[in-house]
Amino acid sequence: MQRYRKVLGLFWTAAIAAEMEYRINFILATLSSLGNLGGSLFGLFLFYRTGYTFSGWSWPAALVVLGIFTLLQGFSATFLSPNLNRIVRHVQEGTLDFVLLKPIRSQFWLSTHTLSPWGLPDLVFGGIIIGYAGNSLGLKISDYLLGTIPLFFGLVILYSLWFMLGATSIWFVKIYNATEVLRGLLEAGRYPIVAYPTAYRFFFTFVVPVAFLTTVPAEAMLGRSQITWFIGAGFLAVVLFFASTWFWRFALRFYTSASS
Repeated sequence: MQRYRKVLGLFWTAAIAAEMEYRINFILATLSSLGNLGGSLFGLFLFYRTGYTFSGWSWPAALVVLGIFTLLQGFSATFLSPNLNRIVRHVQEGTLDFVLLKPIRSQFWLSTHTLSPWGLPDLVFGGIIIGYAGNSLGLKISDYLLGTIPLFFGLVILYSLWFMLGATSIWFVKIYNATEVLRGLLEAGRYPIVAYPTAYRFFFTFVVPVAFLTTVPAEAMLGRSQITWFIGAGFLAVVLFFASTWFWRFALRFYTSASS
């Protein structure tokens, strides 16, 4: 474990040094994040401007969901997209051979080799929104800490789904469109799950588990989540994580080395 932490530190130090050569990108990323956040706030405002509320969700409570969704966007842009989207390129160019030959687990290397600081604005803005909404609702530190548990499970779920989708590039090579479909489905997480019709709630809970990414952590933070949702989120996170590991090993059986 200590060796992996040391390697991770080397990975991210080199990645940040490389990205800092283009510092203007940080300003552009911040402006882009502000634009996306403004659009999300405006879309949510359209529902609440006439006094309408989602069942059981006041304006500040809905902002907590939006803040968590913004955090997930920042997490994806910082850690997932820079790494997992490159799996396709490694397969196409044959550089996956070099990854498999390294004295480190290939899934760890592919998942953590780099990062992009341009997702940090979303992480900051998401934290600000949650803090503002929590202050309006009178949330305590313990409430925020309680919400971090299912939020962590949500991050694991999101990573596992994205990684398994990236692993399918061994068969289908070009899966960029599929990745965009997944990201499009995850956009539903910017609103509480009760905002959607019953059929959509079922889909976004049991088919594509969007509800576990934003709504469940928000309910935990607001102190109204049931223990069954905690257990369900933890169970799903563990199952999907080990499923991603198994699926990667299974996919490698069909990988044809570029040198073979």
